[in-house]
Amino acid sequence: MYGTNTITGTYTVIDVRKTFEGCEADIRTIARRTDKWTMSYVDNLFHDIMELAESDYLKTVTITLNNSSNDNAIRAAKFSVNANGTATSSERAGNNNDWENLPNTYLSVILSYSDKWHALPLSEQVKFQQNHYFKMQWVSSSVNTNFPHLNNNNAQLYASKGYELQKTNFK
Repeated sequence: MYGTNTITGTYTVIDVRKTFEGCEADIRTIARRTDKWTMSYVDNLFHDIMELAESDYLKTVTITLNNSSNDNAIRAAKFSVNANGTATSSERAGNNNDWENLPNTYLSVILSYSDKWHALPLSEQVKFQQNHYFKMQWVSSSVNTNFPHLNNNNAQLYASKGYELQKTNFK
């Protein structure tokens, strides 16, 4: 008997949620290791991230550990959405044991929105946030999330039925 595998490029909200499980595990580990965010804060953060992701409004999620004196990123993890991927399953959540609770540092999160989000009028963006009970106050950022001063490498690929989330580490 022969087995076949067909990738249709079709995914559901359940696939988006499954894909983000690894990302959430990584961010919770980073929060615990650095002792910069409470789990309640991460819960609120992930509420908003999932609302955006499930509506195809999210492009990237970037977590940075920043130097308090100059706001420069010391390290970062970026999770990039690929809604047209081919991977069907996720790798294990990453080993984040090298994130440390360094003095005079803080964590931040930067979201990058999809073209679909940017196509919405501002009034519709505000309405979406209100109707989905956003927990966070999101503001614009000018941070270069390519972090040219840090080295980067691809890490885990989280996926379900072609919906992918590629993690990139910056150190």
